[in-house]
Amino acid sequence: MRRWRSYPTIVIAIVAIAACSSERDASTSLAPEAEILGSASYDDLTALFDDWRAFAAPVRVDGVPNYSAEAMAAQHADLATYQARLAAIDPSGWPVEQQVDHVLVRAEMNGLDFDHRVRRPWARDPGFYATVFASQSDVPAHEGPVADGWIDLWTYDYPLDAGDAAGLAARLRTVAPLLQQAQSNLVENARDLWTGGIRSMQGQVSTLESLAERVAGTSGGLDDAVDQARDATVQFGFWLERELPSKRGPSGVGKDEYTWYLQNVHLVPYTWEDEVAIMRHELARSHATLRLLEHRNRDLPPLPVVASADEYDRRFSASVDELVGFLDEEEIITVRDYMAPAMRAKIGSYAPPPVEGPRGFFSEVSYRDPVAMRTHSIHWTELARMELEPHASPIRRVPSLFNIFDQRSEGLATGMEEWTMHAGLFDARPRGREIIQIMLAQRAARALGGLMMHGLEYSMEDAAEFASRWTPRGWMPADSNTVMGEQHLYLSQPGYGTSYIMGKIEIEKLLAERALDLGDEFSIRGFMDELSAAGVIPVSLLRWQLTGDDSEVRRMLQGDPAS
Repeated sequence: MRRWRSYPTIVIAIVAIAACSSERDASTSLAPEAEILGSASYDDLTALFDDWRAFAAPVRVDGVPNYSAEAMAAQHADLATYQARLAAIDPSGWPVEQQVDHVLVRAEMNGLDFDHRVRRPWARDPGFYATVFASQSDVPAHEGPVADGWIDLWTYDYPLDAGDAAGLAARLRTVAPLLQQAQSNLVENARDLWTGGIRSMQGQVSTLESLAERVAGTSGGLDDAVDQARDATVQFGFWLERELPSKRGPSGVGKDEYTWYLQNVHLVPYTWEDEVAIMRHELARSHATLRLLEHRNRDLPPLPVVASADEYDRRFSASVDELVGFLDEEEIITVRDYMAPAMRAKIGSYAPPPVEGPRGFFSEVSYRDPVAMRTHSIHWTELARMELEPHASPIRRVPSLFNIFDQRSEGLATGMEEWTMHAGLFDARPRGREIIQIMLAQRAARALGGLMMHGLEYSMEDAAEFASRWTPRGWMPADSNTVMGEQHLYLSQPGYGTSYIMGKIEIEKLLAERALDLGDEFSIRGFMDELSAAGVIPVSLLRWQLTGDDSEVRRMLQGDPAS
């Protein structure tokens, strides 16, 4: 049987229900209401949210999402009706938590507007059409824009039973017509996104080849469907390569549009220039701190590197126990029974070192100190919480569209690295503190590269070279999958590259405010539990909900510069 292992699959279920109930195609759509009436009912907001989510998905033709110019123009034209329906709902008399939901829906609608006006992934980014995924993302939904109808292979139990094999085969048969449609849709001139898309398609070919081996002989229909999807992906990659020489235009959105997107979609109270200044500061701070720690630890032996499968299993499993035990004993967060299993399920397996060069940045980190990467794995406990303790609000129960969750999700995970270090997690392993600073430096360098791409000052190769140069110890070569994949993500999803550090900083600001407000009533565990209970939403909305101060959010949505 197919097993829904985590929260992101709820979105798939919602989309499936909408598709079954309406069976939208090119000739039908969800009709906007003929008359827009004023309302002060939260129930009307949740009803609108259901309609909005169904509308935000593209119409389908024979099961394939339609991203043609005509279909996208029609969707953009109809968006104004949903925005008007939202504006007609007056939330001023509601509890703050419900007012926050109203702004969250507004941010999603702003995101779709931005996609049509600026980002246009269906027309600019070939990677948008990579829809087959072998492994789960550690955030609430796929990172970056992905065409509707994606196929998450990790949600199936293998070997497949007959029903799942038939269902997966049917879904894989949509890959070829989608890629055929993409050749008509991709009309814009964005070279770096085109180059990143070629890499995405190479990855999809590898994923489908691995799937073919895994399910070989399960059913003839599935074997054929996998082969068709692979062949279509290969041919699409050839077409991208042929078209690449004609692509010479920029891929970034520009500084002003980047700032608009930050403030009106992701609700981050900064400008492009602000983020550049902050990332430069964090990059310098992390490098300086690393050098001081290396000096302090100069007489200590280096951290031992995991050298065998047995050692990997032992040390990585122990790292989960150490972290969860620390969080519990030091009263950092209320530990749930599902947290350790959620982390342990994602520790992977041992891989021998390559003949030359590093294993990959995060492998170089975790093979030296597995606990360091477990701190970032708070992601997996949050996904488990979303599945097992779903939020009461239907609007927060599903991941926000357009990666609006990124600053809160990635910021918490990045923050846990340094916060647990300060709380004493690495006291027995002083060189583990060096690892934390190396990860911070790498993220700041990646973020600056992404900012410069959107500021139209760097190409993707420039961004990769910069990130590689400023990542300590040579652990991230400029041509590595880590840096190239991340820079493509940051180019396709504005704001994601900075979300790790900006989210960390914003949560720290909120922590400071709560400590000041609560005085002796404040505790770290109480604060962390507040964050978890509020859901994975932008930190500016968390600040409003927890403090009652909505000035930051109002300033952003009115278009005034963030302070």
